[in-house]
Amino acid sequence: MNMERIVENLLREEANAILSLIGRIDGALDAASELIYNTKGRVIFIGLGKSGIVARKISATLSSTGTSSFFIHAAEAAHGDLGMVTENDTVVFISKSGKTKEILRLIEPLKRLGVKIISITSDAKSELARMSDVHIDTGVKKEACPFGIVPTSSSVATLAVGDALAVSLILKKGITPERLALIHPGGNIGKMLTRVKELMHKGEDIPIVSKDAPLSEAIMEMTTKKLGHTLLVNEDEKLFGIFSDGDLRRTIQSHIGDARLLVKPISLFATLSPKSISGDVLAYEAVRIMEENKITGLPIVDKQNRIKGFIHLHDLLRAKVV
Repeated sequence: MNMERIVENLLREEANAILSLIGRIDGALDAASELIYNTKGRVIFIGLGKSGIVARKISATLSSTGTSSFFIHAAEAAHGDLGMVTENDTVVFISKSGKTKEILRLIEPLKRLGVKIISITSDAKSELARMSDVHIDTGVKKEACPFGIVPTSSSVATLAVGDALAVSLILKKGITPERLALIHPGGNIGKMLTRVKELMHKGEDIPIVSKDAPLSEAIMEMTTKKLGHTLLVNEDEKLFGIFSDGDLRRTIQSHIGDARLLVKPISLFATLSPKSISGDVLAYEAVRIMEENKITGLPIVDKQNRIKGFIHLHDLLRAKVV
């Protein structure tokens, strides 16, 4: 038995199950996302067994991206949990076969309540598919396991449909990173969506000198504040430039033998009109700006270009934004 070949074939079959969805489910996916978009209440996912686990994950993804949702186990639904569903909700059933009796017996009570029903199955001709307002057919006929029966390809295809549904709703609702920040206060996503003003150095911790200050003063400010940069301000106390430790090395290399180097104004060697950001910018965006511009520090300014703070790449690393 060649284990590597078996695993390779399994992964290829699962990948093909996802790729086969492209272009085939567009209409049904759009109809499902439109139905959910117009739902006044919540989106309730119902499933059983492995399909129930998949349903729980998709429900969690929708909730974490701005669409209120929760999961009900199909067996529990038949014994009272269906009372959590209101006429303003939409129910999404997940069942590979579309023939699961625990799910089918829930259809009529929900229809009497006036609830719209979406189903995701692998059989477009199943009873569940026929009784749904919108049906999404994953088209998986054979599983990738050695016996062709253990939920593998069908599970990953259904998860992919769920992710596509979540992304479609993000776009329809115009969900922004700022909105995601409100519902992800913890974890890696929460850290990436932290605002820069929560991480920046401020007050006396900001390295600042006048644009007319001598190079020696700028070096002293950089050394004291230990941020590898100093900011330059003009007569109106507005951001004028930035001087980094990299600039210092280049300045020394190009002025070897200049006895007056340390008394020359810092503005001769600094980067003028540097990149800057607002304190309301999200941390991940600050990282992107630094990477694009190959810099390691950013001044934080207000609308009048007055300095409010400074953030270094190391601050973002310590906060585990990257």
